[in-house]
Amino acid sequence: MNATKPQSSSSNLTVTHVLAQLLERLEHSEAPVGAEQYRSVVEHLVNEFHVIPSGAELGALLDAHPAAAELYENMHYDVAGLCRSSLDAATTAERLARDAIERAMRGEQKGKIHGQG
Repeated sequence: MNATKPQSSSSNLTVTHVLAQLLERLEHSEAPVGAEQYRSVVEHLVNEFHVIPSGAELGALLDAHPAAAELYENMHYDVAGLCRSSLDAATTAERLARDAIERAMRGEQKGKIHGQG
């Protein structure tokens, strides 16, 4: 019988680390990135996130790779919400959204269509 040995969590974490680095490079690439390549990296990373245990090592990996952390957070949003998002970033986004809504309600954007005005 030719049984396959399950990968250890450290080898899974190595694969996850490489994929997280690659996703980070794709996210910040100045050259155009093909949709299929991007989708492939994301799908492989999602598969790795399903099999690696959560813990300090995964947390450190996610802290070092914001694009992977965002993907991980989106995968677990139903049970954890935006648990990995920076509170500062979330409050800044909320303030900017509130300011934009207030400007729109006051009509300040009237006549400023598509950057004109």
